[in-house]
Amino acid sequence: MEEKGILVEHVFKSFGKEKVLKDVSLVIKPGQIYGIVGNNGSGKTVLMKCICGFMRPDKGKIYVDGKRIGKDVDFPESIGVIIETPGFIPHETGFSNLKILAGLKGLIGRDEIRENIKKVGLDPDMKKPVGKYSLGMRQRLGIAQAIMENPNVLILDEPFNGLDKHGVEEMRQLLKELKAQGKAILLASHNARDIEELCDIVHDMEDVWE
Repeated sequence: MEEKGILVEHVFKSFGKEKVLKDVSLVIKPGQIYGIVGNNGSGKTVLMKCICGFMRPDKGKIYVDGKRIGKDVDFPESIGVIIETPGFIPHETGFSNLKILAGLKGLIGRDEIRENIKKVGLDPDMKKPVGKYSLGMRQRLGIAQAIMENPNVLILDEPFNGLDKHGVEEMRQLLKELKAQGKAILLASHNARDIEELCDIVHDMEDVWE
């Protein structure tokens, strides 16, 4: 399995008697944005956590960039993630938070961190601690964190939460640029326009029950 991007094959996941993922299969190739839609509880976030290696499926296989999650690697190597509200150290600045996170892998330095903070419309020199950020600012910082190490694959669960109309438009444009760079992007959004405007393929999580 040498294919770049994401391959999900016949994945099942239950919690007790509740079947959350029932025979989910999808392929996300480089340069594609793949949308997943469905009501709360339909399994969008669970599927994303399985792809990231945060949860193990009961059955089925998941490959990211040709490596099987849980067998070849525990966690995908080149992946950027926003799942639920991004968690940051409240008393540190945005730049300091990203510097601490970048230090875990040591792939990028100050310049790349600054560049990605600017890319999402924030000021890398802002002294305000993240605990005083608005929800939209935290979300922008979360997007900067997801893209800053130039990952091949992006897993974005409601990435536009808390953004105003202008912010949503800016971040949609950013996703289009990342797609043009050849990223494989999985996007969950409650906003039909996000899905319509951005996605090449759409998977309805409710359809698996039909």
